[in-house]
Amino acid sequence: MEIERCRYIVVEGPIGAGKTSLARELGVRLHAETLFEQPDENPFLARFYDDMARFALPTQLTFLFQRADQLRGLAQLDLFRRPTVADFLLDKDPLFARLNLSDDEYALYEKVYTHLKPQTPTPDLVIYLQAPVATLVERVHRRGVDFERAIPAEYLTRLAEAYTRYFYQYNEAPLMIVNSERLNFVDNPRHVDLLLKRIAGMRGAREFFNLGGD
Repeated sequence: MEIERCRYIVVEGPIGAGKTSLARELGVRLHAETLFEQPDENPFLARFYDDMARFALPTQLTFLFQRADQLRGLAQLDLFRRPTVADFLLDKDPLFARLNLSDDEYALYEKVYTHLKPQTPTPDLVIYLQAPVATLVERVHRRGVDFERAIPAEYLTRLAEAYTRYFYQYNEAPLMIVNSERLNFVDNPRHVDLLLKRIAGMRGAREFFNLGGD
């Protein structure tokens, strides 16, 4: 795969997997526009981690509105526009909703999602980062965001399992599954180089990358 020809690349993964760091590095290398999740602009997020049942719905709907607004400009990608790298996949948004909402709340969310979801192009490549829960917990605590320190390990476990199930069935775009446990895309540029080399060698619709082995 020639990554330079990709117009729309998505990096995904659970909290702490390194998706924003990798998306930022790819944006620089590919001279691409970047679309990042905006957790700091969600006024319900900190309260969600303190009381998930109470604040799940407003948190989820706020993120949905944010992501839909960010993606509206991608309705028509053309050859003369800079490529775009995003650290979220809107099609995966219901994964969080199903995990966090009651049945009645999810029914409401689903109606809003169906009416709000913009017509966006299918990504040319999705990079899914996964790591053991212990690694996710350690990274979340290390980066020092106050409200994230309250995230229960049990929640991260459920979230990682939900990601695994989702991407096990994902076939909408070429998918590179990356074990990011031993990768540091910020402090070790070689790790980005190795991943790009593996992407360049992609021949099928689904490939795996694990530093030090296949």
